[in-house]
Amino acid sequence: MTTRSQEAPVQPGGDPVLAEALRGVRSVFQPIVEMDTGRVVAYEALARGPVGPLERPDALFAAARGAGRLAELDEACRAAAFRGAVDAGLVAPLTVFVNVEPEVLDTAPLADLVAIAENAPGAVRVVMEITERAIAARPAELLRTVERVRELGWAIAVDDVGAESMSLAFLPLLCPDVVKLDLRLVQERPGPAIAEIMNAVNAYAERSGAVVLAEGIETGQHLAYARGLGATLGQGWLFGRPGPGADPRLPVGELVLPGAGRTTGAIGAVSPFACLPDDVPLRRAPKALLIELSKQLEREAMRLGETCVVAATFQEARHFTVSTTQRYRDLVERTGFVCALGEDLPVEPLPGVRGAHLDAGDPVRGEWDVTVLSPHFSAALLARDLGDEGPDLERTFEYALTYERTTVSRAAQSLLSRVAPRSGQATPAGTAEPRPAATASPAATGLAVGTTTAEVLLRRALEATPSGVTIVDMRLPDQPIVYANEAFRELAGLPSEAILGRNCRLLQSPDTDPGAVARIRAAVAAGQSCRETVLNLRGPDRTPWWNELHLAPVHDADGTVVQYIGVQVDVTARVEAERALVRERDRTSAALARIQELAYTDPLTGLLNRRRLEEQVEAAIWEARARGDSLGLLFVDLDGFKTVNDRFGHAAGDELLQVVARRLRERVRRRDLLARLGGDEFLVALPDLTPETARAEATRVADELTASIRRAVPLSGTEVHVGASIGVSVCPEDGVVFADLLHRADLRMYDRKSATRGVAVRAATARAAAGSAPVPRREPVLP
Repeated sequence: MTTRSQEAPVQPGGDPVLAEALRGVRSVFQPIVEMDTGRVVAYEALARGPVGPLERPDALFAAARGAGRLAELDEACRAAAFRGAVDAGLVAPLTVFVNVEPEVLDTAPLADLVAIAENAPGAVRVVMEITERAIAARPAELLRTVERVRELGWAIAVDDVGAESMSLAFLPLLCPDVVKLDLRLVQERPGPAIAEIMNAVNAYAERSGAVVLAEGIETGQHLAYARGLGATLGQGWLFGRPGPGADPRLPVGELVLPGAGRTTGAIGAVSPFACLPDDVPLRRAPKALLIELSKQLEREAMRLGETCVVAATFQEARHFTVSTTQRYRDLVERTGFVCALGEDLPVEPLPGVRGAHLDAGDPVRGEWDVTVLSPHFSAALLARDLGDEGPDLERTFEYALTYERTTVSRAAQSLLSRVAPRSGQATPAGTAEPRPAATASPAATGLAVGTTTAEVLLRRALEATPSGVTIVDMRLPDQPIVYANEAFRELAGLPSEAILGRNCRLLQSPDTDPGAVARIRAAVAAGQSCRETVLNLRGPDRTPWWNELHLAPVHDADGTVVQYIGVQVDVTARVEAERALVRERDRTSAALARIQELAYTDPLTGLLNRRRLEEQVEAAIWEARARGDSLGLLFVDLDGFKTVNDRFGHAAGDELLQVVARRLRERVRRRDLLARLGGDEFLVALPDLTPETARAEATRVADELTASIRRAVPLSGTEVHVGASIGVSVCPEDGVVFADLLHRADLRMYDRKSATRGVAVRAATARAAAGSAPVPRREPVLP
């Protein structure tokens, strides 16, 4: 049955179509199914407007947002969902999933919903869905809403998990009872990104007992993917489309959520330091040590990447130094969410860093806290100022460094509950307002702007310089650019308004050499000059170019570095030419290596050829004579190879030779030498033999090679057999040069071959004499 919400109060004026839509908001319900049993355990309430242009939820919410009536619409939708669920009989054991809009999280009225649920003929079980959009925009309000919902005994679900890394980063903080996977995880082809998401989701579900729900299941393949991803609940057109109430065709089950209604208690925590358990040992250390511990946690956070949340306190804004600004800029670029709190810190201390002012009476004001939390890692430095006087770096703190996930989560929640909502388009504090260079003040630019001839000539000279020139003020937060000449504006591809007041990293590319960046930062930190060539990006289209950058410090009368002047030159053509030269050199080296390989190896088997083997054997003979060792040379000739080649063809013969080469290689030592002379002949050189046993050792190896070669070889769908006749020569008894050893081994190979043939002929004659009929001639090499 389709239900309508109570009529929403109509504000005077405005869009009459929207006003009518607000009065006619209704809900439809889509089943959520237990995939293993096929039982429906819950329904999700989906908002619909009255029939017309605002019936679709996206159009309805866009119109309400544009008219400033989003809170009113959200309230009407939730009321419609609850009333519709009660009217349709969606009560226990069924559960109802209801959404809440992020913009109205902290003011969402729940009393009316509680009254509707309490007056229902059966128990109404509720799961409130929080969308991923709410996480970064209003974290404090989000956490407070979660606590309010849990206090009512309801459960929490996080929707569209995996659509953005932010949702993965906040899972340990929101502690949802249900994790709803974004539909692309089951509808797109699996890849590394999906694997990363599921590693995080399954780790959280395993620790917390949360249920994983897969959305967008429309086909059997989607269902198989959902199961493979670890989901036990499914939602999508495969199970049923949205309707006015329960689907009578589906069997009903109960959704068991062990953590429903369980609050974290972190919102009420006095401070992160107060989250430490009583049995945690506390240490004392000066501020200098805590600085290094904080930096280590920040480095760990950057390694964890976009699924990491970093929350920190700085006591006072003055502790958010230039060095801290550099590090937190990096954290914003590499991690999912960063916040920094302190007395007089603004809503956004740096672009991308969320913040808030701490009142002097806030207990967090007296703490130094850094928390790092991700799906697979948790750590927190929680410290309390002991109120020492004296040099700042020597002030003493009482602290604990903990990796216990529950404590870290509660500490991070305590800090996030103080983060201010993101402001509109206000200029971030600590960033200079963009302004043209011509109107920059002397204090800001360090350039005289008077009307004397020298001053005018100086400015004209800088503007006429063909190299890019910038000046950075080291006394301002984030070290903004306060002057940029025409050449630099052309190199950057940006107007003055987009350059002035911003840090030089606005030109950096993700592919910029981190080593070069680190050297620049080290030089600036030490107040020294430096020269580096870095990859930069030009203009709105982000075209890459290579910048030869020269940086030099500018000191005031006291010797303090107050500015840095940078000179930039576009050396893209030179760098590309150098790289092309390196590529050509590498290609030439590869070609020479290939030519050498072809000159010294047998192309069929990859073994050495005779020429290369002779060179290496001659060298081995000289070494053997110098050490008093012996060397053996084995001449291997295959028996029966011609018959195989004639019967099965040359391709089969080549394959047989490759098999023989592999067997020879497997039976000799790594330092032994192996070559193919040509046809079906091979050579094996055995260096480092003991003179007294050299011939016996070489003969033993020859016998092992013969046995290995005689094993059946699968070829062309059958098995063939070949044999081997191997002649052995030994240095120095049979010669001290390669040619003599080869000649002796060749003669002995033929002796072995003749002996083998004689034995075969005598055996055939004996068989013929024993029978009444002549024995037909039979090739020994075929089965």
